Amino acid sequence: MSTNERRVRVGLVAGGLGTYWPQFPDLLPQLRRSAERVSERMGLLGADVVDAGFISDEREGAAAAEKLRTAGCDLIVGFLTTYMTATMLVPIAQRSGAPVLLINLQPTESMDHETFDTGQWLAYCGACPLPEMANAFLRSGIPFRSVSGYLEDERAWDRIARWVRAAGVRGALRHGRHGLMGHLYPGMLDVATDLTLVPAQFGGHVEVLEFDDLRVRVEKVTDAEAEAKRKEATDVFALDESVNEEDLGWAARVAVGLDRLVEDFGLDSLAYYHRGLDGEVHERLGAGMILGASLLTARGVPAAGEYELRTSLAMLIMDRLGAGGSFTEFQALDFERGHVEMGHDGPAHLAISDGRPLLRGLGVYHGKRGYGVSVEFDVKHGPVTAFGLRQGRDGRFAFVVSEGEVVDGPLLRIGNTTSRVDFGADPGEWTDAWSATGISHHWALGTGHRIADLRALADLMDVELIDVRP
Repeated sequence: MSTNERRVRVGLVAGGLGTYWPQFPDLLPQLRRSAERVSERMGLLGADVVDAGFISDEREGAAAAEKLRTAGCDLIVGFLTTYMTATMLVPIAQRSGAPVLLINLQPTESMDHETFDTGQWLAYCGACPLPEMANAFLRSGIPFRSVSGYLEDERAWDRIARWVRAAGVRGALRHGRHGLMGHLYPGMLDVATDLTLVPAQFGGHVEVLEFDDLRVRVEKVTDAEAEAKRKEATDVFALDESVNEEDLGWAARVAVGLDRLVEDFGLDSLAYYHRGLDGEVHERLGAGMILGASLLTARGVPAAGEYELRTSLAMLIMDRLGAGGSFTEFQALDFERGHVEMGHDGPAHLAISDGRPLLRGLGVYHGKRGYGVSVEFDVKHGPVTAFGLRQGRDGRFAFVVSEGEVVDGPLLRIGNTTSRVDFGADPGEWTDAWSATGISHHWALGTGHRIADLRALADLMDVELIDVRP
């Protein structure tokens, strides 16, 4: 778990039709035991579980609805243990303000048909109310999703875990504080984001910062604090012989200032850019950001350059899914090997480096003012996911996703993050398909194939997902 990650809060309610209890005395105790097991396994998924108990009629459902309404849950899980009426669950879904997942987990894989009586069969009847719930939710305007299986069905629990992870990311966005410092890189029309639409569609808060907010904090950094940060950098990074000690010392001082900025404003992510002029202090601050921004990203506070707010949000999403998420753009296409080369001259997610990341000294930053130390690394080889946020003409955000694999091959040694990605397609055709989605020229690159998790998140957030497969 990243140091800034909040735990997902899951509201749980189990239920069945109370008419059955006097008819079949052994049924309710068995169903309660199943509900206890579900609550236990929810906790093993890393969730804080708010258990509203077992409901048997619409009055108990209404009481559970009030308990879960005030609990601030990220996801409501309704456990259908046997048949129950829709009026028991619809109020819970309506009042909670959280997305709802219905689960139907019968006790075992199959009934013992030779010996079961009616009461024993009813413990396996959680599938019976599922269409009723779907119909009632549809007619009530409530999005519907479900997982069916049996109590110890690992495939079902994998699907449940996916919804829990997605709810956790949704919660991180809804509660997040996202720093935006400096100004837009001149001319980057694709990067410009309507700040109202971020809280409107994702929730959270965008904190607009000045580079002076960083400057005043860097000015207060002591020599001892800067030296401690420099020591941290040399522990994390290999240092190329091109690294200038004065530049490294300045980057360490800026990194301490960034730590304070993040703490003082309670930031969960940061996007920044400042052009600067003639070597003045703001230019030097902008040039000294890469070390500190990479260290922040590695500890769960994604930082993206070039004022790329949507990419810092994409990096946050990938980080909370356990995929890392490093600041990325196109670098070149290798038609000889069939690879897309991508990376960036800026913040990197050090936790997903294929080896020990390198600090390289640069006398000039291409396309930017200033000079200093930059991060060079290759994302861990194996499955990866490219993921970005598109803002369309209608203002709506969409997820743009493509799964590939980071592979071996020659890499540039110019102080950039660089990875070779094989998307299983001609690199030119893949690049055309990716660009045709309307994605900006930055995105996040994370480890693992994550489209299933991102699809679940898109469902919970009512966001379109575009899967790029040429």
